[in-house]
Amino acid sequence: MTTSPEDALVVNVSGLLGELPGSHRDVAIEGVVLDLGEGLRQAAPLALDARIARTNRGVIVTGHARTRLADTCGRCLAAVEVAIDVPIDEEVLPSIELQSGLAIDITQDPEAFRLSDHHELDLEPLAREAVQLAAPIAPVCRPDCPGLCPECGGDMSAGAHEHADAPIDPRLAKLAEFETGE
Repeated sequence: MTTSPEDALVVNVSGLLGELPGSHRDVAIEGVVLDLGEGLRQAAPLALDARIARTNRGVIVTGHARTRLADTCGRCLAAVEVAIDVPIDEEVLPSIELQSGLAIDITQDPEAFRLSDHHELDLEPLAREAVQLAAPIAPVCRPDCPGLCPECGGDMSAGAHEHADAPIDPRLAKLAEFETGE
């Protein structure tokens, strides 16, 4: 089943909840822009492929979320795009019993993701959390990025550059007279 971005990553699983454990549905979603919170920006829309399988307690979502993040190199401050391809593997529990319509006591699993009262699975928080956790703390534009010069702040990948000898602090001038013994 292919879902459009307008569906906001919401999948109705009431039919699946009525089936035997092990039953599943496959979903493919593309073109979704997420609010990733402060400090993270998408450079490309999210694509998500997932299998939603019935368990004896609810459903389990397994799949992959793919996007690109717009960031800054942690060494040279150049703009960089970071490819994210992260697995999703989460159990989602119902909040309402399918047969009786009664609310389920959620105090036993308070941290679990929950289906809505209409037995809808919102994949957005699952995808958002997976992307946020996969985002690198200090991305680099390339593995051998030399970064910025600690003295002048120039880009070290532009090649070697010279610095004029800085004046020696008069309090340390006597240290210059020491011989290294080499």
